[in-house]
Amino acid sequence: MTIYLPIAELSVNIFIILGMGAAVGFLSGMFGVGGGFLITPLLIFYNIPPVVAVATGANQVVASSISGAITHFRRGTLDVKLGTVLLVGGLSGATVGIWIFSLLRAIGQLDLFISLLYVVFLGTVGGLMLWESVNAMRRAARNEAPAPRRPGHQHWVHKLPLKVRFKKSKIYLSVIPIVTLGFSIGILTSVMGVGGGFIMVPAMIYLLRIPTNVVVGTSLFQIIFVTAYTTIVQAATNYSVDIVLAFFLMLAGVIGAQYGVRVGQRLRGEQLRALLGLLVLAVGLRLAVALVVTPEDIYSVVMGMGN
Repeated sequence: MTIYLPIAELSVNIFIILGMGAAVGFLSGMFGVGGGFLITPLLIFYNIPPVVAVATGANQVVASSISGAITHFRRGTLDVKLGTVLLVGGLSGATVGIWIFSLLRAIGQLDLFISLLYVVFLGTVGGLMLWESVNAMRRAARNEAPAPRRPGHQHWVHKLPLKVRFKKSKIYLSVIPIVTLGFSIGILTSVMGVGGGFIMVPAMIYLLRIPTNVVVGTSLFQIIFVTAYTTIVQAATNYSVDIVLAFFLMLAGVIGAQYGVRVGQRLRGEQLRALLGLLVLAVGLRLAVALVVTPEDIYSVVMGMGN
């Protein structure tokens, strides 16, 4: 069964689209990531134009993130105050990112830039997460405790000014690194069509030292509003959101996210990080191969999308 996508200007199999949405929604609820890092490459692999894939992928992230965040809120694993501070930086970064997106599209370098960004970020983040989680599982198997921190030793992030107490997360931390992290994720959301959870989650755990039990829900909370804002502005400025494609992705994503949250609650933290690291690496490798392998049809005719 096929449907026609008016903005992407092509027909697609509806069951493949629903399958993509459900899979990404499942991963969103399981890992606390928006899923944009996966849905955007999948759409590109399925011959959806990158401009449409980025903007519409961000839209799908909204639905799956809402579904997962509600579940975490009910379970008390969402720090609304911390998420709001992240959101301040996220909205600012998204505004800058949309300007960069429009500039790259105007000079004709958007497709290449998106692919290169994905390869670099996914390869780096996935590799680091996998390395750390494997070491953690090895220590657990040998019943070794993590190396104790020296008395009085503080990470440089915890020495910054403008500190605020976040009771739900049980931390006393400067808003500077939190806003900076949100700003960076906002740019990535606009340019790459991602929620940014694949960077935000490890950054909150390893850099800001936020307890893992509230990281997932708080990450999803911030992702909801930044991706929603990005989708609205992308639709208004670049006319690149395909509402038909977005609807089916959202429908399947919401359902998949509910099951993902349930599975994620049954796994240990290091197991979740290892699985996410493998997934991130796999997507990055697939994109890298597509960049260097000579296509079967070297020459092709592509219909340009007019404004």
